[in-house]
Amino acid sequence: MFGHGLVRFPKLSSFSSWMVTGFEKSILPQALVVSFSYALPFIEFGVGFLLIIGLFTEVALISGTAVMILLIFGSSLIESWEAIPSQLIHVMIFVWLLQFKGGNGISADQLFFRK
Repeated sequence: MFGHGLVRFPKLSSFSSWMVTGFEKSILPQALVVSFSYALPFIEFGVGFLLIIGLFTEVALISGTAVMILLIFGSSLIESWEAIPSQLIHVMIFVWLLQFKGGNGISADQLFFRK
């Protein structure tokens, strides 16, 4: 997630154009696609960064899962079936990590929010 967001920052406009072009024939309004395409890299970067440092881990994992579900929905709308397996793998990893979110003793969550 961190890397996806990071590499899209310098080419935000072209990424948005690519995404809008991909969704031209979908039922989604163009304004929604444009908004999402500009927000997505920041969300991906933020979720990835929080997971790397282990801060607000549960929120980051749930947010990452929600983003991936939206991406799966979008991929389905444009029949981009080849993208869905990797998106599903991300969801499975996020859900799996949610089961063990308290087990990372060196995370920022453990440092700042010890119970």
